[in-house]
Amino acid sequence: MAAFALLLTASAPDSGPLWVGQFSTPGAPPKPWRMVARSGTPATHYRVTRVAGRMAVEATVNKSMSMLARHVTVDLKKTPILCWRWNVDGPVAKADMTKKSGDDYAARIYVGFDMPDSALSGSTKFKLGLARALLGKDVPDAALIYVWDNVHPVGTARKSAYNDRTQLIVSETGGGRAKSWVSERADIASDFAKAFTNLPGTPVGIALAADGDNTHSIGRAAFSDIHFVARNQPCRA
Repeated sequence: MAAFALLLTASAPDSGPLWVGQFSTPGAPPKPWRMVARSGTPATHYRVTRVAGRMAVEATVNKSMSMLARHVTVDLKKTPILCWRWNVDGPVAKADMTKKSGDDYAARIYVGFDMPDSALSGSTKFKLGLARALLGKDVPDAALIYVWDNVHPVGTARKSAYNDRTQLIVSETGGGRAKSWVSERADIASDFAKAFTNLPGTPVGIALAADGDNTHSIGRAAFSDIHFVARNQPCRA
């Protein structure tokens, strides 16, 4: 089943980066980005604005959770590396990635994957069906989530407290680089293979989020320059 079935497909020449998040016009986030909210939970507010000298999507958290998401088409054989920049006011002090009650992050980048039916067990299909009935069709077959955590070391990887189809990976931690732009680079193909024991998967969606609903926290984050490159290419400013 297609996940993150949003609006447009990203495209780029084979020789260059595949851009999926460049933001230049202040106001509402541009199409094909759209809000994915949770029923009964206050939504994080997203807008395009200038943050610390850079145009970006700013996420304002007030005990809230929602994602800003879009569909993508990515060939991981050509462009397996995800690049982005983010900027946070500070980590979520009360967060604890090992518990549902602490599942909040200053910033997250999701990559959602489709997987063939043959790679999904009967119990997994059943659980995914229940999740989509409760949360909507945007629930992917599997996901990698790169997070700005509060205490766990960079490189920490573990399954979500909510389900085993979501792998959390700590890209930044603590407040040492808060309130400044931080550039990130992640090998999506390698991380997916490690998390899901070499099962096949195709990236179909990207989402941004900052949240504080579980810990009743407030905060701000910003995201910019989201793109895929080949392993031998640098990330682009």
